[in-house]
Amino acid sequence: MKVVFMGTPDFAVETLKAIYEAGHEVILAVSQPDKPKGRSGKLAPTPVKEFAMAHDIPVFQPVKIREEESVEYLRGFQADVFVVAAFGQILPKVILDMPRLGCVNVHGSLLPKYRGAAPIQWAVINGEKISGNTTMLMGPGLDDGDMLLKSEIELAADETGGSLFDKLAVDGGKLAVKTIEALEKGEITPIPQNEAEATHVGMISKDMGNIDWTKSAIEIERLIRGLNPWPSAFTFINGKQLKLWKATVVEESGEPGTVVGVDRNVFTIACGEKALAINELQLEGKKRMNTSDFLRGYQMEIGMRFVNVRE
Repeated sequence: MKVVFMGTPDFAVETLKAIYEAGHEVILAVSQPDKPKGRSGKLAPTPVKEFAMAHDIPVFQPVKIREEESVEYLRGFQADVFVVAAFGQILPKVILDMPRLGCVNVHGSLLPKYRGAAPIQWAVINGEKISGNTTMLMGPGLDDGDMLLKSEIELAADETGGSLFDKLAVDGGKLAVKTIEALEKGEITPIPQNEAEATHVGMISKDMGNIDWTKSAIEIERLIRGLNPWPSAFTFINGKQLKLWKATVVEESGEPGTVVGVDRNVFTIACGEKALAINELQLEGKKRMNTSDFLRGYQMEIGMRFVNVRE
């Protein structure tokens, strides 16, 4: 069938790739405009644009997709279905009504839980045991359309935002193909979401990573995993930022933020409840490393304090 795909980041590429490899005719890839990258400020193509160009798929990058010129351009493709994955702009009703089979969105959560921009990281931060993808027919609101298909993924004990992102991206591509093929055959009955069960999550910001040591070790450990690889959880010691990449909850106690144990391989920081043994970290200006390597060049002592401001 003829597919117009809309997406921008790496997560979306896996869905585009799956549709393309399944043999469907991707007649257009719609992505956000290129943005400056790095110190040079040179414009860099979005991941979706890169894939499309490498596979001779036409690319459209509207600044505002709801503008009349963009709407008329899309209308000219007469697609059977629009597939959307992390596109980054809200589609107006006139576009939602264009394709014969509707606009299918791939969302990285088990709707109606975790509507919003960062469902993957929040699933880890909140300690969910199960996550997954949902395909839905897009409505005028935020992730509120009728559900089509779901797939579940069990989170590993050491799951990070990055590892779950990768799993859901691949799984979402498979689910998208399954969904549009079932829609074409008339084998899916859309199911309205239960608004009473809906939860919304906001975007992830860098400030979220600033560790509050009065929280429990379990909460902080989840935060560390959820914000790995971006934007990272961090704290401050002796005026320098220290990013924490991996930690283990241990049965120790003390004044929150205080070092309560040091050996050759790890050091332990007391939290509001229990403590965290730090396994992997990155001091400001240094590379990411195991704590054992860090301790060979940094004197960590019991009683030292970690704080949430640069002193």
